[in-house]
Amino acid sequence: MPDVNDALADLLRPELSELSAYVPAEPPGIEVHLDANEAPPNTSSAVKAAVVRAIEQTALERYPDAQARELKARIAERTGARASDLVVGTGSDEIISLLVTALARPRAKAPQATVLTVTPTFVMYRVTSRTHGAKPVEVPLDDAWDLDVRAMSRAIELVQPNIVFIASPNNPTGNRMSGDRLRQVVDAAPGALVVIDEAYVDFCGGSLREWRVRHANVAISRTFSKVGLAALRIGWLEADEGLVREIDKVRQPFNVSATRQAAAAAVLADAWSDVEQHVAAVVGERMRVASEIARIPGFEVTPSAANFVWVRTPKPASDVYDALVAKGILVRSFHVAGGRLAKQLRITIGLAHENDRLLETLRTCA
Repeated sequence: MPDVNDALADLLRPELSELSAYVPAEPPGIEVHLDANEAPPNTSSAVKAAVVRAIEQTALERYPDAQARELKARIAERTGARASDLVVGTGSDEIISLLVTALARPRAKAPQATVLTVTPTFVMYRVTSRTHGAKPVEVPLDDAWDLDVRAMSRAIELVQPNIVFIASPNNPTGNRMSGDRLRQVVDAAPGALVVIDEAYVDFCGGSLREWRVRHANVAISRTFSKVGLAALRIGWLEADEGLVREIDKVRQPFNVSATRQAAAAAVLADAWSDVEQHVAAVVGERMRVASEIARIPGFEVTPSAANFVWVRTPKPASDVYDALVAKGILVRSFHVAGGRLAKQLRITIGLAHENDRLLETLRTCA
C-alpha cells in the first residue's frame, strides 16, 4: 500500500505498486565507477571549450527554441538525417516516453496498447510502458544473446504490438543483433513501429538508419550519453516526417533547455572529431579488457560492440560483485534476476588505470 492517504492512493495508477523509483547503487568507498555505461573522462580542451562558449552565449532570460532547430541541423549534418525527421528529447528516456504516449491507441478488442521487446535489454522499455498504461511483453534472447526470430514473430502475431523496441548494440549484453534476424522481425511487424535503439552505435559504426528507406515502420533512436556527454541529456529519434509531427504534439514545448541545446550543437559543430577520438580510445580499451578477462580461468566475455563488456563469472555474480566493491570498484550485477543472469556482470570500460585495477581484482576471483 502506498505511503499516502487513502484518498490520494485511490488516484494512483495501480502499476506503480509493482515498480520502484530508479536509485543507482552507491556502496560506500567506491573509487572506480564502471557501472553506468558512461564514457571515461574526456580530456579534450576543445570539447570543454565548445560547451563553455555555447553556454556563455545563451540568453538565459529567453525560453529555449521549442523546435531545437540548430541542434537538429547539426545532428542532421553528422548523421545524414533530415532535420524534419528528428525529434529531440532529454536522453533516450524521454524519446521512449514520447513514443509510448503517442502510439497508445489499443488494437481492436485489446484493453490497452502493447509494447514488445526482448529480455534482457534496456529496462526503460518495460518501465515506461507500465507507467504509461501500456502492456510490456518481453521475449527472451537466444543462448547467444541474439534475436529468437521464431519467438519474436509468434509474439508479434499474438499480441499485435504498437511498438517493438530492439536495442542494437544491446544493453546489457553488448552485442549487435544479427542483421538477417532483425530484418525478419521488422518484416513480421508491418503494423507496428519498430524502434532500433542505437544508443551504443558510435562504438561499432554502421548505423542501420538507411533501413528507413526500405521500411516505413522503422525508426532509429540515438543519444549523446554514451560518448562522454551524458551530462547534457540529449537523445533523438529519426522517423517518418509525418510521424514526427504527431509525436511533437505530445512533447512538452520546451523539453530541452537552451543551454543543453547550445552545448550539444557546439560540440557537434566544433569538437566532434575529439569525441570520435575519445570513442576510438574506449574501443581500444574495450578490446584489451575483453581479451584480458577472457584469459582469466572460468570467465567468459560476449563479443561487445558497445562501451562495456558482458561477462559470465565462474561463481555467482554476487560474489564477484562483492569482491570488487570491497576493492572500491563498482560494476553492474544482474544476479537478482536469477536464471542465466545469476552469473552475469556488465562492466563499463573506464580509463586504462581503472581497467587495470579491475583486471587485477578479477584475477583473484577465479
